[in-house]
Amino acid sequence: MAAITNQETGKLRIISLGGVDEIGKNMTVFEYENDIVIVDCGSVFPKEDMLGVDLVIPDVSYLISRRDRIRGYLFTHGHEDHIGGTPYILKQIPAPIYGTKLTMALVDLKLKEFRVDNVPIHVVRPRDVVQVGCFTCEFIHVSHSIAGACAIAITCPAGTVIVSGDFKIDYTPIDGIVTDLQTLARYGERGVMALLCESTNVERQGYTMSEMKIGETFDKMFAQAEGRVIVAMFASNIHRMQMVIDNAIRYGRRICFIGRSMVNVSRVAMSIGELRIPEGWLIEMDNLDQYPDNELLVLTTGSQGEPMAGLTRMAYAEHRKLQIRQSDMVIISATPIPGNEKFISRVINQLYRLGAQVVYSTLAEVHVSGHACQEELKLMHALVRPKYFIPVHGEYRMLWQHAVLAATMGTANQNIVIPELGQVIEMNMNYLALGEQVPTGGILVDGLGVGDVGNVVLRDRKHLSQEGILAVVVVIDQERERLASGPDIVSRGFIYVRENEDLIDNVQALVRDILANESLAPENWGNLKNRIKDDVHNYIFEKIKRNPMILPIILDI
Repeated sequence: MAAITNQETGKLRIISLGGVDEIGKNMTVFEYENDIVIVDCGSVFPKEDMLGVDLVIPDVSYLISRRDRIRGYLFTHGHEDHIGGTPYILKQIPAPIYGTKLTMALVDLKLKEFRVDNVPIHVVRPRDVVQVGCFTCEFIHVSHSIAGACAIAITCPAGTVIVSGDFKIDYTPIDGIVTDLQTLARYGERGVMALLCESTNVERQGYTMSEMKIGETFDKMFAQAEGRVIVAMFASNIHRMQMVIDNAIRYGRRICFIGRSMVNVSRVAMSIGELRIPEGWLIEMDNLDQYPDNELLVLTTGSQGEPMAGLTRMAYAEHRKLQIRQSDMVIISATPIPGNEKFISRVINQLYRLGAQVVYSTLAEVHVSGHACQEELKLMHALVRPKYFIPVHGEYRMLWQHAVLAATMGTANQNIVIPELGQVIEMNMNYLALGEQVPTGGILVDGLGVGDVGNVVLRDRKHLSQEGILAVVVVIDQERERLASGPDIVSRGFIYVRENEDLIDNVQALVRDILANESLAPENWGNLKNRIKDDVHNYIFEKIKRNPMILPIILDI
């Protein structure tokens, strides 16, 4: 860490509330004196042990206490790991939002779905400059796997910081608009205080393959297909979607979108001109049976094996309109997000069992990454030439490797900071140091509940999933203080009652003994429940070495 020297200007404070030491829920705070701007507001898929949780968003308690200083949110692009937290967080902390056309359209869709309507939306174009509080912010076009991706140059009195966002340097992008290296170089010539650069593919040598390359693969696949072509992909990859659609039309296939996010995103993209489908080629799911199989393309969700997504439901014959046939060609145009490998593997195995022809990234070039490999990262460093470097968007090993790469590109070791979640990094052109640690972590979203599922609830869910539950129900006449009915024993996920009648009878006898020797007055019901829970638990563990959740229920008449 750089030694403290004289401080000629105020200090910029940078805080990562997500997106470091993890892939997902990207959110970075930039704070200078009384002004705060926030870059991205993402979510992440729940981990396997987060049973029943829909997604995880950053803990923003630090921002809630400073809501009057927040001048705006800046968005690099429209992927879920960068915009997924918007409806939950902006509902608590509204402020103006800035981003390119598709990004803002996708955010607006989320806000409307959750009825968040007090957020001013500002659509920008690459090279537009906006003033947000004391921050002057320029959006810089970069290539990625979604339209409208940008790096952002953020300038305040302390200096200029460039946030790369997710990017790659593709010289033959689908839309023909290459990464704006000229603007990045211009900032490098002026002098950049700090670079926050993504680290997803830092472990990969060379360059990321161009998106144009997989167009050749799709052309070959469409030429070979004799039945329906079903393509599973990320709904947000509009450029790839357009490429698939262009191939479908070339081979005389009607297009059908299946899956909630696929339908919603495609509608938004068409409404703003980012996705183009000639009139008459788009059909509804209910009309699939009106066309021969060799005239159909289905674009669906489920490239990560998600249980409720379109492809998964098709594979397991749970989809109401489309069942997999032996003549189908299923193309999975994605690679598994770390942790999702076994889910997509199960779906692929099931598709093979049904006799479909399955094409995925290990068999053919049907997916390319949207993230920069080592040589592209080196070019970013060479153009920007930052004084300080902060690797972001990656697990810790990725951040570490990116720090090593930055050092080889000339950044002094003492000017490189590998960030931790919630760690304040303070800087100006003559000063770099670590500040305090702010509250951070993941807030769990389950349905419409935000933050109401915590460690205790997750522990109970895990317990129930592994051991099951045994409910002991008794009815007590509270006026006469005597047992009116029961005890009845209800098992869910523990044992099959009809095959374990002796164990159930013994538990009932044990509970009767407890009731016979304890006061049944209402004021003693709390102690009575604890006694039933402890004694029944001990008995069951002694007999069969299992540990179900014991739930005593006392009803009164």
